[in-house]
Amino acid sequence: MNEQAGRAGGLRVGIDVGGTFTDLMLVDEAGRVRVAKTPTTPDNQAEGVLAALEAAGVDLSAVSLLVHGTTTTTNAFLERRIARVGLITTKGFRDVLELGRRTRPRPYGMTGTFEPLVERPFRLEVDERITAEGEVLRPLDPEEVRGRARALLDMGCEAVVIHFLHAYANPAHELLAERVVRELWPNDYVTVGHRILSEYREYERGCTASVNAAVQPVLDRYLRRLEARLRERGYRHELLVVQGNGGTLPARMVVEEAVKTLMSGPAAGVIAAAWCARQAGFAHVITYDMGGTSTDVALIENGVPAVSSELELAYAMPVHVPMVDVVTLGAGGGSIAHVDAGGVLRVGPRSAGAVPGPIAYGRGGDEPTITDAQLVLGRLPPDRLTGVERPVPPAEVARRLEERIGRPLGLDGVGAAAAILRVADDRMAGAIRTTSLARGYDPRDFVLFAFGGAGPLHASALAKELGIPLVLVPPRPGVTNALGCLVADARHDFVRTLNRPLATLDVQDLAAVARAQLGEGEAALGRETTPILGREVRISAEMKFEGQTHLIRVELPAEEVLSGRLTRTRLLDVFAEAYDRRFAVRLPGIPVWLVNLQTTVIGRRPGLDPHALLPERAASDAEAACIGVRPVWFSGRFLPTPILARERLAPGARFQGPAIVEQLDATTVVEPGDEGQVDAFGNLVLRVRSDWEG
Repeated sequence: MNEQAGRAGGLRVGIDVGGTFTDLMLVDEAGRVRVAKTPTTPDNQAEGVLAALEAAGVDLSAVSLLVHGTTTTTNAFLERRIARVGLITTKGFRDVLELGRRTRPRPYGMTGTFEPLVERPFRLEVDERITAEGEVLRPLDPEEVRGRARALLDMGCEAVVIHFLHAYANPAHELLAERVVRELWPNDYVTVGHRILSEYREYERGCTASVNAAVQPVLDRYLRRLEARLRERGYRHELLVVQGNGGTLPARMVVEEAVKTLMSGPAAGVIAAAWCARQAGFAHVITYDMGGTSTDVALIENGVPAVSSELELAYAMPVHVPMVDVVTLGAGGGSIAHVDAGGVLRVGPRSAGAVPGPIAYGRGGDEPTITDAQLVLGRLPPDRLTGVERPVPPAEVARRLEERIGRPLGLDGVGAAAAILRVADDRMAGAIRTTSLARGYDPRDFVLFAFGGAGPLHASALAKELGIPLVLVPPRPGVTNALGCLVADARHDFVRTLNRPLATLDVQDLAAVARAQLGEGEAALGRETTPILGREVRISAEMKFEGQTHLIRVELPAEEVLSGRLTRTRLLDVFAEAYDRRFAVRLPGIPVWLVNLQTTVIGRRPGLDPHALLPERAASDAEAACIGVRPVWFSGRFLPTPILARERLAPGARFQGPAIVEQLDATTVVEPGDEGQVDAFGNLVLRVRSDWEG
């Protein structure tokens, strides 16, 4: 892709809504970058989006492209602020969504309850049946479907799911039922199971379709409201929305498959990380995105973010659509620290959010947070906190930390702050281990890419803990997700279940399925009105040993699959290598099955010149960038620490830790002994002195 291609043609804007802040990045016709960061408005995210546009002084009539990363569907799903959904399913299977896999939230004692998205009175059956081979055993009666649809409407259902047994093998009954239901249904909120996910496992497929139906009205209302407000202010083009797979879709198309916008914001951050790391020459990266509410960790191998189709956002709620494989935990700058009934210090998952926020923000928050701990330890500037009008002095914050945390643990305010950071860092290091070590990767072979408003504060400590040699902090870490919106391409994923033993698989059948999926992707790209500069095709398969339920995703050579030249021997070798990397074992005597085939069609959008992120005013050495010295807590004591202005650090600038690097959207902590250098693209590269060395 031509990275310079996007310079002409009006302003381009990326906006990402996070749990605490709404971030904006704008690129003008000359390639210059402008950023803004405003508090998120949880009750109506559109207000925060408009506030960010206003803060950046954006003339919407001059904007040619606006790309939006949203948490609307994720929040609605997690908080159960969803539509009332009805289900029409195969006779005898109405309770599949509730029975699930017969697990419990708390395995010890098998206790706990589970509430399905579709309540039992709204799950209705029809007498139809198709076999796993796609043969019709009992035909579908359209009148029976019509009666079920009327009953659901009478019960006040706003959305409906049509989900029949084995529809992935033969969707004829689901398609017939859809035609009947749409004749009666008063809106477009009709979800057809096989269209969302065309693979086996009725529970997972039904859950995914139900999630889509539950959040579809919420997303539709939000986007309609936002688009109307944007039009009022002069925007005349399509609004693009980032999906959980890291690609974009026009708002008019994304509502049809609303479930695919889950994890939209974190996905945008991973896409930006892959783009920045590629410019800097790093192919293997662990992304570490710490914002105000949560921390997201992902893995990038050979420049491509890992994608998974087995996300479980909440207990017993599998969402099997391709998404960037992100591990999320409730540890952000606003995460609340408390001492539990057993006298143990806990940090998160509750967050102070944007309102009332941490104690330091002076907005009425009275519970200690990670941000408060950072302030007390001198790592944050007490007079320059982003978006804070009446900051609380560090001494007062320390007093409250001592009162809430220190006294139960026998610590003063500073000791309490240090303990909060240690516990938080331990949790986040665990998330990085889950993303890397638990999946067969050594974190020491990767670069830690730290971003988000709070990520660079913790990155050096985490890298030291894990033996990661390099930390990469992008030029605009606090608005990296907004950058991801700008560099994201159009993307369409198609999954089809084959579920055949490799020994009898016809590679020509495989090629036919892949070509059909490619055709669907090209047709989808053709329906977009924003510029597409080129096309890329990726093909992968989910495979397993016979008798297993866990699937391993393997990347396949697209041209060989599409042409029918991919051999069964090659498939077996690729799977064996992937299995060995994950589990360090080879099992040559056990038959292998190819379960699902996934084809990804990517439409390349105009790029961004990476040099546009460089600061306009910069010094060639760190001394000229120093704006002061203050005491900062490191390893049990306060050290006099230089404070460097990030915008004054030019490419080539070098310095030694300890140091604090400050900028509008983030603060970077450089620990004693670490070395910092600014590369040609303005990235801050930290060489970490690890305890693993020597």
